[in-house]
Amino acid sequence: MNARRNVVVLGAKGVADLPGSEQIENEVNLRFANSIEQLRQKLPGSEILLGWDFRADELSAAWDYATDLAWIHWCGAGVDAVLFPGLKQSKVILTNARGVFDRAMAEYVLGLVIALAKGFPQTFSAQSSRTWFYRLSEMIEDRSALIVGTGSIGRAIARLLRNVSMRVSGVGRSRRPADADFDSIFAIDELDQVLGDFDFVISVVPLTDKTQGLFSQRQFSLMRSSARFINVGRGASVHEPALVDALRQGDIAGAALDVFICEPLPDDSPLWTTDNLIVSPHISGDYIGHKEKLVEQFIDNLRRYLNGESLCNEVDKSVGFVRS
Repeated sequence: MNARRNVVVLGAKGVADLPGSEQIENEVNLRFANSIEQLRQKLPGSEILLGWDFRADELSAAWDYATDLAWIHWCGAGVDAVLFPGLKQSKVILTNARGVFDRAMAEYVLGLVIALAKGFPQTFSAQSSRTWFYRLSEMIEDRSALIVGTGSIGRAIARLLRNVSMRVSGVGRSRRPADADFDSIFAIDELDQVLGDFDFVISVVPLTDKTQGLFSQRQFSLMRSSARFINVGRGASVHEPALVDALRQGDIAGAALDVFICEPLPDDSPLWTTDNLIVSPHISGDYIGHKEKLVEQFIDNLRRYLNGESLCNEVDKSVGFVRS
């Protein structure tokens, strides 16, 4: 009988933090780490690492101790926190939580689109000051949306927006024929050429060398003055001061950010007080029950691993995401 494998869990204090993990307590040894020091202690002899906190970046500093590591499962759609050179150059397999957050993020984006079109922030502000603020709102039927990022989350958003009669195109790594989810798919190199054709621009890109600062002053200036910009991907894909300027100068009509370069957003950030900007604390993908789904997904992959089967959601470390 094979000895039980050691699994280091980064970013959790114990089994209670992982709802449903009691199912595997008799199959593997769970070893919890919440600091670089603890990680260095638990990594030797451990074959598997579960990255419970997708923001955790301690692994790079403890990498020399990962002598037995063969597989990392990261509990986030984005894996930028763990894609340091040592891991990218290694033979360690990396999988992620693709699929767990898709529907929730799509619903959240639909909510933001409706909130911006209907002026909900102005309604709530008027209510707080007991102001009867009558005005006309916009319809979203037949409005156009450009989704930058055509992975599983982008596709879930596209399907939901099309269900409310919006016209939806995408931007991916290369130009592709229209498919079931998008009216058309443009190459990332064509982004600047098409930005001015859409009412809503929605970013769901992972953070890579190519998407760092993807949206800056030039991109906002190319959008329609009536356009709204939404980012639920990665904060560092947006040059935040350029967005503030674009909103204040009227280059675009509104925006909504759920992700930021620095999280939590500092108290003195001008984003808090910029008109026509909705700020939310990186919650678009989190919903009641999502932690259970994350554990279920890991357990499924764990049993595949223990049985010598291929793993789901293997990340191509050269590009930073799961290839479709």
